[in-house]
Amino acid sequence: MSRIAVIGLGIMGLPMAVNLVRAGHDVTGFNRSQDRIDKLVAAGGTGAADVAEAVKDAEIILTMVPDSPDVEAVVLGDDGVFANARSGAYWVDASTIRPDVSVRLAAAAAEAGVKPLDAPVSGGEQGAIEGNLSIMVGGAADDFDAVRPALEPVGGTIVHVGPAGSGQTVKAANQLIVAGTIQLVAEALVFLEAHSVDTEAAIRVLAGGLAGNRILDRKAASMAARTFEPGFRVDLHHKDLGIVTAAAREAGVAIPLGALTAQLMGSLRAQGHGSLDHSALLLLVEQLSGRASGTTPATTSR
Repeated sequence: MSRIAVIGLGIMGLPMAVNLVRAGHDVTGFNRSQDRIDKLVAAGGTGAADVAEAVKDAEIILTMVPDSPDVEAVVLGDDGVFANARSGAYWVDASTIRPDVSVRLAAAAAEAGVKPLDAPVSGGEQGAIEGNLSIMVGGAADDFDAVRPALEPVGGTIVHVGPAGSGQTVKAANQLIVAGTIQLVAEALVFLEAHSVDTEAAIRVLAGGLAGNRILDRKAASMAARTFEPGFRVDLHHKDLGIVTAAAREAGVAIPLGALTAQLMGSLRAQGHGSLDHSALLLLVEQLSGRASGTTPATTSR
């Protein structure tokens, strides 16, 4: 079993840390809000007063924070991970950030004697709770092999995808697919309701055919019920789609559907829905269709 520090105990980080505790690891956590630390302690982990205290004895340091500047703030500087980690410790960044930032921070980690891996995750809050996240890992293959056993309590699919930054590139592609799928599911649901179809039955049969996907399985029912409790916030997916569109532009790759979905996500956020689950794209489809949320679908002749 390993001594693991977890920096960032939010919607994803806390359940990941708890699963590591349950697997028998010695887990120390730090978060800016004390209540999240208290929840880890109640689950059998240890709390730290700051980043330096959390990482000083850790063999593996897992960071899970919202964006590139947050990762930089956590790892750089006199109070950060690199200045306080033991030599030879592994740094696993599970945050979703820009690939170029990930590459730059990996080089800074190596200079500090820390072994870096970028390991963003997919699966949302439920996947983090269940411990079956998909983890796409960039970095040295030997470092991946060394750390993989410690990732198994949180990941059902754990794959090394290439050198530093590769994990973030694959995660960008993941977010592109997820956002586009949510948008199409939202359009399908509004379409079905407009024709007065039994939406629950429709979801069930669609999920069993070629249209079946994880969004239908995990989010369609709550979308139909207009409940958008965040498993993954619009604010964060808006940030991720910014990463995708910038990286695509740099590579000279056209993503017309992805770019449109990014605009729709940005519009939803601009309307004040940034704290809702990203499945709230359905609200925008309703608005564009002239159908206020919660109204009875009109009967349409066929």
